[in-house]
Amino acid sequence: MLSTSIFYALAIVFVLSAIGTAVLDIILRFLGKRGYLGNLFPNVRGGIPRAVGVVPFVVLSFYMLPGFNNLILIIGIFALIDDILGRKKSPLGIEWGQLSRGVGIILVMLVGFYEGLGVSSIFIALMVQPLNISDMQPGSTCIVTIIMSVLAILAMLIFGSPMFGELPAVYTPLLILAACIAYSPLDFSGKIMLGEVGNHTFGVALGIAYYLIGGLWSVLVFGFITTALIAFVRRNTLRVFFRQQLRMLDPTFGDYFMDVLTGGGLGDLLRKWILKDKQYNVKNPVLISLGFRRLLYNPYASHPRSYTPSNEKVRLQKRG
Repeated sequence: MLSTSIFYALAIVFVLSAIGTAVLDIILRFLGKRGYLGNLFPNVRGGIPRAVGVVPFVVLSFYMLPGFNNLILIIGIFALIDDILGRKKSPLGIEWGQLSRGVGIILVMLVGFYEGLGVSSIFIALMVQPLNISDMQPGSTCIVTIIMSVLAILAMLIFGSPMFGELPAVYTPLLILAACIAYSPLDFSGKIMLGEVGNHTFGVALGIAYYLIGGLWSVLVFGFITTALIAFVRRNTLRVFFRQQLRMLDPTFGDYFMDVLTGGGLGDLLRKWILKDKQYNVKNPVLISLGFRRLLYNPYASHPRSYTPSNEKVRLQKRG
């Protein structure tokens, strides 16, 4: 049973997240319209503040369970650097943003091991990937975070909520839920962006909540569910992306799932290192249904015209 102090803490988190988001939105708009923010005020729909997710990041850093808050702090700092530096090239030949994100993920893994999370720390850190991909349209990351927080709460009520220090484990998904709901109205309306700092924070925070359900197995199961949910939520925009950018006219749900799991800048960078200039044309129906076309799609290869079968005619219908 939750104590009165926990309810007060959740109420404070909600208020801080709601007010902080509104205030930061006003400040960033003021500075952004005067050209002071660079990457933090992209020219989308006349200019939208980016990295407003710094508010839930700060709130969760302070109110997360002791020890676990270190993971939030690490990923949030490096994700904010990613937001600020963006797509600028580093001397290593990769973008500064990708480098910062990669360092943050590795540090979360290392600190997680130090905190006693074992192998689970690897998969907690990798939750950054699907949440990053989810943050490509207004409200998508928030709806996924809200749904998965509720599922984590239900799982803890069913399987039990062990104590961590003086707080029950269910406190963590409740905390994430409060911070996300308070932040989300402006995000759903498309007036602000979480940025890497926001989606990375929610990714690692959800990973921690999954770990508290039952350790490694629950991180894997709920991580799979999260990835599938993101693929479902983004299926329409992913379909357009696959057809226009990847020349894949008949994507399957497996392709969407694999894009969420392995897509984005870091995923494509790994493909470049592993596949070099090779491009494999997957034709096996089972592998196609499992998303292997997306897994092996190498954007750095010289793609032959036959990558999308010429004998397949797919009519693009207008959406109402």
